[in-house]
Amino acid sequence: MVAISVKGLTKKFGEAIVLHEVSRDFEQGKIHGIVGNNGSGKTVLMKCICGFYIPTKGKIFVGEKQIGKDMDFPNDIGIIIETPGFLPTVSGIKNLRILASLKRIANIEVIRETIVRVGLDPKMKKPVGKYSLGMRQRLGIAQAIMENPSILILDEPFNGLDKHGVAEMRELFKDLRTKGKTIILASHNQFDIDELCDTVCEMDAGIMTMIR
Repeated sequence: MVAISVKGLTKKFGEAIVLHEVSRDFEQGKIHGIVGNNGSGKTVLMKCICGFYIPTKGKIFVGEKQIGKDMDFPNDIGIIIETPGFLPTVSGIKNLRILASLKRIANIEVIRETIVRVGLDPKMKKPVGKYSLGMRQRLGIAQAIMENPSILILDEPFNGLDKHGVAEMRELFKDLRTKGKTIILASHNQFDIDELCDTVCEMDAGIMTMIR
């Protein structure tokens, strides 16, 4: 079953073509890797899938619904794109409670369990502004998964994590796959891609090619 379908997607910024006729079906329940250099179009593709950018041409379907026509943003999706933004003066759990209040899907117990799941302490009072880069990344992963979305869009989710943290998050993503989640993951680390991904595509100058 197809979770996300990208059909003839082109995205321009002015005269610059950032995505060129990208077409790809992402099957449900798999981890799909996207590799490519900075500026290759990976992040722009992810932002188009999330509804943050409107395609210049082409269509994107999440489930049966077209982004920008049937809905502006996919509902059932968790996202890490670029540096996760949090309120720096309050704790991690307070940040997640504020985010969770928007949809009212995750209650306080679920938030606490999610924080533990990503290797943080839900009792920690330290404000996020004093978190290390790795701690912020773990909190970013927590906000992406806390509402139990069926799709995860993860752009460089291992940024700032030490070896132990990377190993823990790899196991977390594998576990999410066993639960039927669809994950699109961009990483500069070839080992992450080899270890985790069922399919791999490469982006180069806005053109996508299938590797495996």
